[in-house]
Amino acid sequence: MDATAEREMRITVWRLFFCQALMQATVVGQVAMSALIGHTLSADAGLATLPMAVQMTTVMLASIPAGILFARMGRRAGFMVGAVASILGSLLFALGVYWSSFFIYCGGSAFAGVGFGIAQHYRFAASEVAPPAYRARAISLVMTGPILSAIAGPEIVKRTYDLALPYLFLSTYLILAVLPVMCLFLLAGTRLPPPPPRQDSPTPIGQINARPGFVTAAVAGLVAYGSMNLIMTATPLEMMLCGFGVSASASVIQWHALAMFAPGFVTGRLIGRFGLQRMMMAGAVLTAGCALVALLGETFWHFVAGLVLLGVGWNWMFVSATALLATAYDPAERMRAQAANDFIVFGTVACTAFLSGFLHARLGWEALNLAIIPPLLAALGLLLWQQRMQARLVPRAA
Repeated sequence: MDATAEREMRITVWRLFFCQALMQATVVGQVAMSALIGHTLSADAGLATLPMAVQMTTVMLASIPAGILFARMGRRAGFMVGAVASILGSLLFALGVYWSSFFIYCGGSAFAGVGFGIAQHYRFAASEVAPPAYRARAISLVMTGPILSAIAGPEIVKRTYDLALPYLFLSTYLILAVLPVMCLFLLAGTRLPPPPPRQDSPTPIGQINARPGFVTAAVAGLVAYGSMNLIMTATPLEMMLCGFGVSASASVIQWHALAMFAPGFVTGRLIGRFGLQRMMMAGAVLTAGCALVALLGETFWHFVAGLVLLGVGWNWMFVSATALLATAYDPAERMRAQAANDFIVFGTVACTAFLSGFLHARLGWEALNLAIIPPLLAALGLLLWQQRMQARLVPRAA
């Protein structure tokens, strides 16, 4: 890669970095508020996390149309559609709060989910603009963009939630609607690769999904995101029941978001040194540590420590899974493979968003945390099995 091409690549990756940060800030702010507002507006405490479940369901449902949209219109136009959907979502959230309508509030979740689902492809766009030698670093950097969201999202909540009394959080959603507008301006000057050429005889999606690299990446991704979402969604609700206020829960979510994204500055290098599978395993161990901390107490610092472990574990598992996925398909297959992966991952996330409120209301905080252990063990078992299979194949290849 010559100096000019490298400079353009770096500029594009940094633009994607900031776009990812802006889109993620709306989600981080929503996480700090969603369960609390859902608890206030819904008639059943078990439905407190339904808005987040709706949001993650639409993230899943948007995966396949997003792949088609990117394939036909290109990355930039697709990302702009996602930003507009996010704007509409924030405005509907505000309207639901103003009218005290749980139904309208859930409608905002649907639009926000479309925006968030499309924004998940920023990491894939980074893998496409960077050459193979820089791919893991580019993915890691773009996924580090939300470190700004980790600071901005909760701070916006803490400083604006009571500015439009008696309508708590109304002003917050109106401010969050501005962030995707800023993203639109960034996208207007961003150069991204054109859509891939259409294949006359495309590889069946079932054949792509059966590849070992795809299976491992999808399982690691769904376990990482599903486990993280199950605990994160219920944390503000549990803190409220423990007597903590909005600022305290927003601060915990802020620590969690920082832990999710700050490691991205070094995760790419760690993957290069230790390998994808080892980083996935280390992430799974840290995620399990979150459950252990939750069983030890419910002070403010227990919540902080648990969610920091959860955040770092998610980062290591999910970045590694994304990098592995990029090796499981040919360039012409990338849109369909990425869409299929996100459909699987965010289908799981949608289920955990709903189960989070149900398990928390019916079984309690401790059982909710213990529920992440079996899928983590299953993911570790799959990774160990794949390592053994690869070890057996090496002598034969030699």
